[in-house]
Amino acid sequence: MKRRCGVLLPVASLPSRYGIGCFSREAYEFIDFLAQAGQSYWQILPLGQTGYGDSPYQSFSTYAGNPYFIDLEQLIERGYLTKNDAELCDVGENPSYVDYAAVYHSRFAALRKAYENSPYALTPSGKWAGEAYESEREAMARFCEESADWLADYALYSAVKSEFGGKAYIEWDEEIRLRRPEAMRRWREELADEIRFYEFQQFFFAQQWQALKEYANRKEIQIIGDIPIYVAFDSADTWSHPELFLLDEKGYPTVVAGCPPDGFSATGQLWGNPLYDWDYHKETKYDWWAHRIEHCFRLYDVVRIDHFRAFDEYYAIPYGDETAEFGKWMPGPGYALFEELKRRLGRKQIIAEDLGFLTPSVLRLVKKTGYPGMKVLQFAFDSREESDYLPHNYTHNCVVYTGTHDNETMRGWYENVNRRDRAFARKYVNVRRADTAAWDFIRCAFMSVADTAVIPMQDYLNLGDEARINTPSTLGGNWEWRMLPGQATPELAARMRELAMIYKRM
Repeated sequence: MKRRCGVLLPVASLPSRYGIGCFSREAYEFIDFLAQAGQSYWQILPLGQTGYGDSPYQSFSTYAGNPYFIDLEQLIERGYLTKNDAELCDVGENPSYVDYAAVYHSRFAALRKAYENSPYALTPSGKWAGEAYESEREAMARFCEESADWLADYALYSAVKSEFGGKAYIEWDEEIRLRRPEAMRRWREELADEIRFYEFQQFFFAQQWQALKEYANRKEIQIIGDIPIYVAFDSADTWSHPELFLLDEKGYPTVVAGCPPDGFSATGQLWGNPLYDWDYHKETKYDWWAHRIEHCFRLYDVVRIDHFRAFDEYYAIPYGDETAEFGKWMPGPGYALFEELKRRLGRKQIIAEDLGFLTPSVLRLVKKTGYPGMKVLQFAFDSREESDYLPHNYTHNCVVYTGTHDNETMRGWYENVNRRDRAFARKYVNVRRADTAAWDFIRCAFMSVADTAVIPMQDYLNLGDEARINTPSTLGGNWEWRMLPGQATPELAARMRELAMIYKRM
């Protein structure tokens, strides 16, 4: 990667009229802002459909996109919705935060109305049934055919899940839970319209995202996507491909994913994702992984792989444990996986999220892949010991962040860190004023030798922890913050551009 800079901002955190950031006019305006600010990258969080807890790292599918991101105004322009239909959506009371309950209930109702009043319905009515719209139906048919390896299972999973009142698939009737052929045929016939509705959502998600990405690329902005290493237990992936995971004969995980006790949590992080059967993946020459990464590079220009250290060793927690304290480390696939990916897909731009406790073998794996790792300034200023996260210890091949979606904002960190570490950081970074310290840390990241610097938008806006995205090991209050209209000003773009010019990141 060349010497460049970018901004971290989840799609959900964009301003918009309907309760959550989406692929709307505001997204295009944000790309214009990035171009004016001399940025080369827009880093986002996973685009998957969020499940329980609203986390983009716990998605109902590793392939399907989040229907919340579909821009309703584009559906209005096509005549599938009226402006009044969209304005009836409950968007919550505070434009600074996503009200997921309100969005869930109103957004799917609006999308259902758009589906029924379109040429894509299973049985189109009125003018939409006419031959004039045959090309639209053919376009969706091509999308469904090209995406058949995941879309058919995802749409059926989603339709059956809705029929069972949103219950996890492990609680469904045995015949469909175990995918017995007769049950699969029956449910596909009975839920044909509901299945078509979920295909409709994915068709429009793909159309709108590709248009937005192409616009960004024309502006010389590359998209850095983010993929979780694991899939959710309650997901179309686990239901349709149980052979990929360590499950017992009843379909329950034997062990689940997480992290041991660390600075974020005294009892560790219990994520609950099923763990991969790496022996099976090796036997199949990592075919599923190759397809997954190939799909990601159709969505993004650069891919950040979350929790990269688990490819070397992963933490396995007995299923049913209430904390992550009693897990154990198990060997992952190592370099063999990435050797196969390079053989099949060629060299790709991948960022390895190599944060946390790193053993010599993890460091060797990251170095052997050649992928840039991550440096987070908030992890640098432990006054008790020398840190690899201090900029004078960087190599060129890394990406430096002030913080990530899992950290406090830079301003929040500086206000809350203990006095000794703050004093060390103040001297190292040459902080002159507490209320503008965030910009001093941004400058420190920019002047480092790291090839790439990515800064959360909240730090450019100098916001406190009211703008934090996620606090690991907590439920509620996460993934909610949104930027307000008008905050990304021309004056801010000019200041960002100047910094990019000074430190040769344009």
